[in-house]
Amino acid sequence: MIDHVRPAQLSDWFAQALAEGQPLVLDVREPWELQTASVRTDGFELVAIPMGELPGRLTELDPSRPLACLCHHGARSLRVAAFLAQQGFGTLANITGGIDAWSREHDSSVPRY
Repeated sequence: MIDHVRPAQLSDWFAQALAEGQPLVLDVREPWELQTASVRTDGFELVAIPMGELPGRLTELDPSRPLACLCHHGARSLRVAAFLAQQGFGTLANITGGIDAWSREHDSSVPRY
């Protein structure tokens, strides 16, 4: 199952997921997007793997660890979360609205693009 979590609710999701391990945010945006806008880590680890590279880099992720996927608006990250679920990853969330919602709801210092 993939949880749908707004950026403003992410801390609550992390708190619930902590029972299964340290939370991880997987940013699946392209390198140019990361240079344009990035999130500050606060109580979670951030790993950036572009969506197109993920199949070849899957071994870099721990399937037992709670993982929330992030992209620009939430569509790519939802596809990645579905892919990870098919690969046996357990606790998954899609950060609905992506980094755009992150900027509007959680941290206005993150540039919108």
